[in-house]
Amino acid sequence: MESQTHQEVQRYYGETLESSEDLKTTACCTAVAPPAYAKKILGQLHPEVLARYYGCGLVLPDVLEGLRILDLGCGAGRDVYLLARLVGSEGSVLGVDMTPEQLAVARAHSDFHRDLFGYKHSNVEFMQGNIEALDALGLEESSFDLIVSNCVINLAVDKAAVLNSARRLLKPGGEMYFSDIYADRRIPSVLVSDPILYGECLAGAMYWQDFMRLSSAAGFAEPCLVESEPVNVTDPELSARVGEIGFASATYRLFNVAGQEAAHEDYGQEVRYKGSIEEAPEFWSLDAAHIFPTGAPVAVSSNIWNILAKSRFSEHFQFIGDNSVHFGAFSSKIAAPSFVGSAGGGCC
Repeated sequence: MESQTHQEVQRYYGETLESSEDLKTTACCTAVAPPAYAKKILGQLHPEVLARYYGCGLVLPDVLEGLRILDLGCGAGRDVYLLARLVGSEGSVLGVDMTPEQLAVARAHSDFHRDLFGYKHSNVEFMQGNIEALDALGLEESSFDLIVSNCVINLAVDKAAVLNSARRLLKPGGEMYFSDIYADRRIPSVLVSDPILYGECLAGAMYWQDFMRLSSAAGFAEPCLVESEPVNVTDPELSARVGEIGFASATYRLFNVAGQEAAHEDYGQEVRYKGSIEEAPEFWSLDAAHIFPTGAPVAVSSNIWNILAKSRFSEHFQFIGDNSVHFGAFSSKIAAPSFVGSAGGGCC
């Protein structure tokens, strides 16, 4: 049964917002510029799909050819269609959203994008559903290579249910790559019940430390912070309501890999990036803290080794060493998103 919060979110995104110009904050706006290849594709997408975009980040990891992707909270389908072009005709993208008005826009332009990409058959599908109740959609367990989400999990009431289902739906070694809004503290209940603050992606924002705990409980490897930006609450009335709470837009990647240790440990392991990812010939970044120059050996913790070795990126690396001799703790730190007045950093 839908809660009042779900109904308010549907109303806000289905009726109140007609385009991104109607937003009152920068929370649901993407500040990061897309790479040239993605920018070219975005410029070709249908204008109505682009106008109804409310993302806060760029959910665009590398090595997408042939993947089966699930977009949680796909809205009018901008990210679905961008990814549909990048996975190619042999890949597929399923978008799930609970707002009928948004899905109507997405579905209306399926043939347009099929013809644009030159595919014989459309490789996209859209389903109406609540991302907190993915089990109700009959999706097969361990059937997706990648799950993305763009500024939507903050709108969910039961964040744990979303993360638990996402992990269950991913194949072993699969990845959840998503952008969302986080807070530097837990949001007071009086603000959580404010429909405008919730619809603007603020009142439902997770305290980032709670997110770390929830993702671990769901069975994911430690979150990798790709990038983050402070969120400015530009509307004076909303700014007064949130007071001193700091908000940030952050992109994380979570991997469904077994064998992770509770902390980062040093076994003297190194990896060497081959330079074989098309979009990253000179270097490739796992996240803000792990950048791999082509051909150069880079020391990594056992957890990062494990992520690279068991994910779709394994063929792009040479792995040096093993975990037979332990040298103690690996020097690393958990980074917080970049809230206003604070310093951000890397990950994992």
